[in-house]
Amino acid sequence: MTEQTALPDAPGTEGVGAKPDAAVVRDALGVGVAVGLSGFAFGVTSAGSGLTLAQTCALSLLVFTGASQFALVGALAAGGNPLTAAAGAFFLGVRNAFYGLRLSQLLALPRAVRPFAAQWVIDETAAVALAQPTRRAVRIGFTVTGLTLYVLWNLTTLLGALGAEAIGDTDAWGLDAAGPAVFLALLAPMLKDTTERAVAAVAVLLGLGLLPVLPAGVPVLVAALAAPLVLWARGRRAGGAEDDGAARGAVKDDCAVRGAAEGEDGR
Repeated sequence: MTEQTALPDAPGTEGVGAKPDAAVVRDALGVGVAVGLSGFAFGVTSAGSGLTLAQTCALSLLVFTGASQFALVGALAAGGNPLTAAAGAFFLGVRNAFYGLRLSQLLALPRAVRPFAAQWVIDETAAVALAQPTRRAVRIGFTVTGLTLYVLWNLTTLLGALGAEAIGDTDAWGLDAAGPAVFLALLAPMLKDTTERAVAAVAVLLGLGLLPVLPAGVPVLVAALAAPLVLWARGRRAGGAEDDGAARGAVKDDCAVRGAAEGEDGR
């Protein structure tokens, strides 16, 4: 699928491995509407954390990455340092840069359009685009998901911030968990091998384990160490296996030499 998507759609091959445009639009709208409505939870949570209406709406308009937005306002609500909260949100948002590296190849957009498309490079648009079999489907999926989600997310953010006072205590409603829940739902299917699952598990352990002892926002930064830790452990284990294999090979060679020598002496 990857190779096919990375190439332009050739004339006369639309029916080979292609997906109907209507099906792509349907899938993209489903994701965009479902996730876009959770912007209401962000608006309520942000306003409940002490941010103004303008600040809340600016975050959705300019940042537009739900997990980072929830991390920022959650850390601020817990009394965290603004710089630490912003750093945690930044590191969560860095993942979008890696999505962009792949999507830039698949979308192959004109240079003038790329800065505007970059604003829509998030978990949901990447998930929909990467699931498509052809470049045309990738572009449709990315555009429809991005447009639907951007409009709905910002609209529901505004409504949530305006209705925060009427809702009251946001902690009682558990609305602050909506964003992380959506992020985990999108992330889980992407964990396909042992290394990826191990990184996710270690990150969860670091984040939750350090939550009671570190200032708000810092556990997210420490959880970013999960990837290098797991890769280091994997490299050590692979190196140890190679050393063991080499040692066993040396022992076998030594035994073979001794056997040959004994055979010569016997003759």
